[in-house]
Amino acid sequence: MDWQLATRSSQISASHSLPGSDDITRQELSNGIVVLSRANFNSPSVVVSGYLPTGSLFDSDEKLGLADFTAQSLMRGTTRRPFQEVYNALESAGASLGFSGGTHTIGFGGKALTEDLDLLLELLAESLRQPTFPQEQVERLRAQLLTGLAIRAQDTGEMASLTFDKIVYTRHPYARPEDGYPETIQAIGQEDLAAFHRAHYGPRGMVIAVVGAVEPAKAVDKVARILGDWQYPEQPEPPTLPPVSAPEEPKTRKVDIPGKFQADIVLGVVGPERRSPDFLAASLGNNILGVFGMMGRIGEVVREKAGLAYYAFSNLSGGIGPGPWFVSAGVDPANVEQAIDLIRDEIARFIAEPVAAEELADSQANFIGRLPLSLESNGGVASAILNLERFDLGLDYYRQYPDLVRAVTQEEVLETARRYFLPNRLGIAIAGP
Repeated sequence: MDWQLATRSSQISASHSLPGSDDITRQELSNGIVVLSRANFNSPSVVVSGYLPTGSLFDSDEKLGLADFTAQSLMRGTTRRPFQEVYNALESAGASLGFSGGTHTIGFGGKALTEDLDLLLELLAESLRQPTFPQEQVERLRAQLLTGLAIRAQDTGEMASLTFDKIVYTRHPYARPEDGYPETIQAIGQEDLAAFHRAHYGPRGMVIAVVGAVEPAKAVDKVARILGDWQYPEQPEPPTLPPVSAPEEPKTRKVDIPGKFQADIVLGVVGPERRSPDFLAASLGNNILGVFGMMGRIGEVVREKAGLAYYAFSNLSGGIGPGPWFVSAGVDPANVEQAIDLIRDEIARFIAEPVAAEELADSQANFIGRLPLSLESNGGVASAILNLERFDLGLDYYRQYPDLVRAVTQEEVLETARRYFLPNRLGIAIAGP
C-alpha cells in the first residue's frame, strides 16, 4: 500500500502545482482588456502573450490575407520609433516580441527579463496603437509573404491541407487560407493596412497574459498604465460563423505538383469545437487513432506494418469553431490508393467497435502525465491560461482536468467517433506528382 500512497501523494502535489483560481489573477480593465497573470519567481524572466479578435474573418475574398499582413506590419515602425529603433530596443535588452495573424484573432508574444517588462509592454502598446506602415517596409514584407506563398505552392503537405479545407468547409470562412494567395497579397496596398488597423484594432476582446517573476497585481497595474486608456467605441464585433456545409458524399480532390517524390494525403471530416462537451472524448479517441506511441493505430498499420508511409498520424484541431479531424500521411506516389484504403479501414474499425480498455487507460495516463510538462515554462503557462479565457473553461480547469480525463468511457469515445466520422462526409485531398 506504501507505493499507492506515494503515487497518490505525488498526484496531489502535481495538482497543486497546476494553475488555478488561487494563483491566477484575472482582471478586466474598464476598456474591456482582460489581464491574466501568474507569478513564477524561479527564473528572472517574464512572458507576455495574448490576442485581439481581429483575424481573417474580417478579410474580403479580394484582399484575403489583409489581417495577417497588417499584424506582421505592426512592428515595421511606429509614430515614436522607426523600424530599426524598435528592434534595437528589443535586442539591447535581449528581449523578443512578435505578431501573427489567425482566422479569429491576431496573436502576440514576447519575452524579457523582468526588469525590462515596462519596455516590452511599451513596444507592444506602440505597435498595437501607433503603427505607421512605412512604404519601404511594407514592400519588404510583401516580398517575404509572396516568397512564403511560392514555397507553400510547392509543398505537398501544405497544399493537401489547404485543399482538404476547401473540400470540407464549402462556402465557409475556414475554407480560406488566412495568409491569402499571391494575387490577394499583391492587391493589398499601404492604405489598406492603415485602414484595416484603423477600423478593427481596439481594446475590447483583447486578452493579455503576463507570467513570470512579477507579482500579478503589479503586472495588472503595468498593463493598465500602458493600455488602460486605449478607447475605440466603434470597434466592430467579430463576424458570426456560418454553419458548416459538410459534403453530402465523399469527395476527393488532387493537386498536381510536378517534380515531387512524395505525395501527401489528408483525409477526414469536420470535428467538434473546443467548447463542445464531447471534445475531450474526441481528443482521447484521436490519441488512440493516430497519435499515441508510434502514431497510434494509423501509424502502426500504415507505416510500421505495411511500410507504405514516411509518416502517418491523425489530428484534431478544435478551436472557436468546429475544427478539422483528419488523418495525414506522406507516401510514395505509387502507394496513394493503397494507403487511403488502409486509412479508411482503420477509421471504419474506429467507428465500429469500442477502443480497448487498455488503449483508453494508456491514452488517459498520457494526457494526465503530459499536462504538467506543458506547464514547465512561463510560455507554456501563458499559453495555457490564455486558452482558459479563449474557450471559457474556468480558472480551475487544469485542477479538474485529471478527473475529467479519467471520467471518459470507451462508450463515449465510440459514440463521439461515430458522431463525427461519417463515411459519407469524408474529404480526401492528395497533393503530389
